[in-house]
Amino acid sequence: MNIPLLLLALATFVTGTAENIVIGILPEVASGLGVSIGLAGQLTAVFSVTFALAAPAALQLTARIDRKPLLSLALCLFVVSNLAAAASPAYGVLVAARIGMAAASAVACLVATMLATEIVPRERRGRAIGLIFMGISASLVLGVPAGMIASSALGWRSVSVGLALFAAIVLLACLCLVPATGRPKPARHASYRDHLRSASCLFAQMVSVLMIGGHFVLFAYLAPYLRAIAGMDGNEVVAAFFAFGVAGVCGGYLGGRLSDAVAPRLALRLTPLAYLLALIVIPLVVENRLAMIAAMMLWGCISWMISPVVQSFLIARSPQTAEAGVGLNLSAMHVGVGLGTGIGGVLVEIATPSALPVAAAALASLAVVAALAATRRTAVTQPDRQAR
Repeated sequence: MNIPLLLLALATFVTGTAENIVIGILPEVASGLGVSIGLAGQLTAVFSVTFALAAPAALQLTARIDRKPLLSLALCLFVVSNLAAAASPAYGVLVAARIGMAAASAVACLVATMLATEIVPRERRGRAIGLIFMGISASLVLGVPAGMIASSALGWRSVSVGLALFAAIVLLACLCLVPATGRPKPARHASYRDHLRSASCLFAQMVSVLMIGGHFVLFAYLAPYLRAIAGMDGNEVVAAFFAFGVAGVCGGYLGGRLSDAVAPRLALRLTPLAYLLALIVIPLVVENRLAMIAAMMLWGCISWMISPVVQSFLIARSPQTAEAGVGLNLSAMHVGVGLGTGIGGVLVEIATPSALPVAAAALASLAVVAALAATRRTAVTQPDRQAR
C-alpha cells in the first residue's frame, strides 16, 4: 500500500467533506441560522465559487513554495476556518468561514493531485488521480452520513469541530510521511492561454462544468428531494446517502482505471453519455424504493468517474500545459458545483424538487455535446494516441 498516496487521498477526503457536508444537514443549518433552505444551500455555492477562483492562484503558489509545505499551510488554514465555522454566530460569519475553507481546499486538492502523479509510475497515473478523487467521493460515504448523525446527536456545529480535528491529524501524518518533491517549473500565465487555445482542452473543461453542474442541481438538494418526492424518512435518507457514496467511491476508482485502460478520448465520450442515461432513469423509478436506490448508486458511480477521466484526457492531450490544465479543471469542477447549486436553489424556491432531475439532465445533455466536440478525430494529437 502506498501510504503517502493514501494520506493525500485523506486530505481530499476531509476537504471534500467540508464542501458537501451542508448538503446532508441542510435543514439543521437553515433552522439554526434562521434562513431558508434555498439560502442555506448557497453555502455550497459560496464554497464552490471561491474554490474555482482560488485554484488558478494555487497553481501560482506551487511555483513559489514547495508542494509539501504548501499542503501543510493549506491544511492549517482549513483547521482554523472550520473552528471559525463552529463558532459562527450568524449566516455572514459562516459564509466567511466557508470562503476560508474553500481557499484551503483549492490548494490542498491541486497539490495532492500533482503530488499523486509524481510519486507513482507514469502508467499508473490515471489510477493515482482516481484514488485522489476517491477521497472526495469517500466523503459522501463516511463524511456526509457521519455528519448527519453527528448533527442529529450533537448539533450541526459539532460537524465543523470534527472536521478541524480530523484535518489536524491528517496534517501531522503528512508532515511525517509524505515525501518532499522537487519544486515544479514556474506556472506562467501563458500556459493558461496556451491550454485554452486548444479547442479540445476547452471543450473538455466544459464537460466538467456541465456534467458536475448537472450533478449538483439534484445532489445539492437531494435530502429535500428524497423526503418530498421519494417519500423517504430521516433514516432512509441517511441510508440513501450512504449507498450513493459507496457507489461514488467506486466511480472515482473506475474512472481512473478506465482512463488507464482505454484511449482518453474514448473514456471522455462514454462517461457523460452513461451519466445522462442514469439521470433520465431517476424520476422514472422514484416511487420504487429499491429501484430508486439502484438508480442513485448508478448516478453516483458515474458522476465521480468524470474527474479522473477529464484530467487524464487533458494531460494526454496537452502534456506541455498539464499543470495549468489540472488547475483550471479544478476550477471548472467548482464552477459546475456553483452553477448547479445555484440553479437547484432557484428551482426549489420557485417550483418543486421534482423539477431538479429534469434540469440536471438538460445540463448533462450539453456535457455530451461538449465531450463529442473535445474528442473530434481531427483534434486528436500524437500524445493522446500514445497515452494508452
